Amino acid sequence: MERRLHTRHRARTAVYVAIPGRPGKLCRARNLSANGVFIETENLGLKKGATVHLAFAINLGVVTKIHRRTAIVAHISKGGTGLMMESLTGTR
Repeated sequence: MERRLHTRHRARTAVYVAIPGRPGKLCRARNLSANGVFIETENLGLKKGATVHLAFAINLGVVTKIHRRTAIVAHISKGGTGLMMESLTGTR
């Protein structure tokens, strides 16, 4: 059963993942929605429920917009990590 609230779109953007207390890591997003992103990662040592900070660019044609969001690790798989981003109002 699909539990996502927003449609995911294929994405090929770099995402900088800042992990509190550790060095950050530059990763590649595989898909992206208004409140979630799946990033291709090696083992970052994250656990489900951990909080991370993200920075990524979205090309809007003439303008490229930088987004900075806080996210929660939703799931970890062999191919990467699913992150649920907090909304701009600070709630999920």
